[in-house]
Amino acid sequence: MTGILLIQLGTPDAPTSSALRKYLRQFLSDRRVIEVPRLLWWFILNFRVLITRPAESAAKYQRIWSPDTGSPLLHYTRRQAELLQKLMPDVLVRFGMQVGNPPVADVVNEMIALGVDRLIALPMYPQYSATTCASATDVLFHALMKTRRVPALRVVAPYYDHPAYLDAMATIIREERAKLDFEPDHYVYSFHGIPQKYAQRGDPYATHVVRTTRALQKIVQFPEGRWTQTYQSRFGRSQWLKPYTDDVLTKLAQSGRKKVFIVLPGFTVDCLETIDEIGHESAEHFKSVGGERLHACRCLNDHPAWIAAMKQILLDEGQGWIED
Repeated sequence: MTGILLIQLGTPDAPTSSALRKYLRQFLSDRRVIEVPRLLWWFILNFRVLITRPAESAAKYQRIWSPDTGSPLLHYTRRQAELLQKLMPDVLVRFGMQVGNPPVADVVNEMIALGVDRLIALPMYPQYSATTCASATDVLFHALMKTRRVPALRVVAPYYDHPAYLDAMATIIREERAKLDFEPDHYVYSFHGIPQKYAQRGDPYATHVVRTTRALQKIVQFPEGRWTQTYQSRFGRSQWLKPYTDDVLTKLAQSGRKKVFIVLPGFTVDCLETIDEIGHESAEHFKSVGGERLHACRCLNDHPAWIAAMKQILLDEGQGWIED
């Protein structure tokens, strides 16, 4: 039997300090994410980060946590798996989290127990970075190292320029623009950042981001001279990929561009970074420096165009294993 495993980063179990402390400890202990000497980072993590950051992060998660569906990232990832299963009834579709629940290892073991002997893993990151895609495969390979019967394995390649992904993004962008009650002065493609030194060491993420932006721009055709590609979610004091989203928003407001539409092509589901960081914090920042309106375009989530695109990406990767 062929199985499909969606691998997503993960989410805390609750918007509380204790849940965030557990989540952050696991996430920030990943050597793919934090490339700092282990002993030094152990002290920073345990005696600085985990003392102050859990409460700060919990307050942010409380702003996006739904009383009905909980974590947006978990909710939409579950929906993606459910809807993809309906489109592909002849394979077994599951999802697992690199950090938090359900753990990739538990899901893989369940799939093998159900008879999966050919596994296609789909990291939910269109652009490759060692901090995301490589971390996802690390978790998967670690789980398989402890399994007696290892299934044949394929990992979907980065799909930053796959036509199905780009078309799904363009569909959502057009729908969101049509709903606006204002005409944007400027458009921003905002991607999660990584430290500059990671790119200098060979991480191709920035190249993939540029290629996604150029390919998507050819489809949606934001007005020339009225769009910018930026990076968000900086952590720590080191230099990250530039330009930073909030710095660009400041310059836009100061130059008289008061209404901004932000697209988030690096995220396959809405999460803290899209709903709160951009939709709340960046919106507040933009207003504080003279801006008027900021709209964060929703992510791919459970839109039918994205579910169909996921199927196409998997069919391309699964030739010989799955059929349309």
